Amino acid sequence: MINADRAFLQNLEETSLASYAARSSETKGRDHAESSHAYRTEYQRDRERIIHSRAFRRLEYKTQVFINHEGDHYRTRLTHTIEVAQISRAVSRALRLNEDLAESIALAHDLGHTPFGHVGEKELNRLLKDHGGFEHNRQSLRVVEVLEKRYSSFPGLNLTWETREGIIKHSSPYDRPETSDFLPGENASLEAQIIDLADEIAYNNHDLDDGITSGLLDYDGVIKLEIWELAKELYGRPLPDSKKSAAREIIRTIINLLVTDLINSTVKNINDNNIHSYQDVKQSPVKLAGFSNDISKANNELKKFLRKNMYQHYRVTRMSLKSQKVINELFNIYTEHPDTLPERYAEEIEQHGLIRTVTDFIAGMTDRFALEEYKKLTDPFIRV
Repeated sequence: MINADRAFLQNLEETSLASYAARSSETKGRDHAESSHAYRTEYQRDRERIIHSRAFRRLEYKTQVFINHEGDHYRTRLTHTIEVAQISRAVSRALRLNEDLAESIALAHDLGHTPFGHVGEKELNRLLKDHGGFEHNRQSLRVVEVLEKRYSSFPGLNLTWETREGIIKHSSPYDRPETSDFLPGENASLEAQIIDLADEIAYNNHDLDDGITSGLLDYDGVIKLEIWELAKELYGRPLPDSKKSAAREIIRTIINLLVTDLINSTVKNINDNNIHSYQDVKQSPVKLAGFSNDISKANNELKKFLRKNMYQHYRVTRMSLKSQKVINELFNIYTEHPDTLPERYAEEIEQHGLIRTVTDFIAGMTDRFALEEYKKLTDPFIRV
């Protein structure tokens, strides 16, 4: 008879994970006391609570680069999140880290993202400059700690300390995490550090894929990139004659190249810094997850190329201006006329204040809901 209860799973972690990995049996716990589950570890419960949340479902209709109505095959914030989770699991498994914790952080890392991608985030941050600004890591944490309402005993999802630390300490060129409640002098777990790079691998390569598919990126310009040449060399055989087929082959190879380099470089950093325990990771003077110098240089070239040729493309810029206008108009209407908010938000205003409530409402919107609200509130011919 197979015994797969929680004690068995915790013992499996103890015997199979690296000494520097996080262990669910050693979690700092949850803000609100709960009994442990019979056959799931604490990080497994985190993962499943995130997947079942409303905020997670809404990611399906939130922009990555292309707004949902642009086409069915472009990435959304949800498919991006799934890709980050997949890469995180693969890297964590290779490094013998806690896959459940890594996946939980990956699945939650964008829950607080606004509609219309980083454009929406920047506009909300501008509107809130006199009210502490807006940053989606903070909002993601607020989603799982306050805004999700699935339990009668407590607000939020009551996730473990380690998952919440990973959310708030997530960092990328777009993020400025604030960590005052989560030991700012310490590194995040290695599981959380992996998410930063998995996020970058995912969005660089799926944006490259979507950019070529949409025609925003010139194929002849893309193939001059150093990362493309490195992947072509690794591919090691003739490419298909079709540019689209060739692009698919090389982009898949780029992901493999980056993931492999991330694993090997992180192992080297662990050895070079004499890391033997979870606490060593937390107290290390440097982040341990990273790319090699050569791959980092090639990856940075790719990021600059995407910024110049895709994110600043006139078609993307036009949609960005529309998105800014929608966010701006909604924010101003709601704050100047609170009675335009749905009735259920009256209690939220009383508890959290008008600005905070409006911010939460807008940040939680999908692209299509934001556009519908904008039409209802600004177009006299649309029924409210």
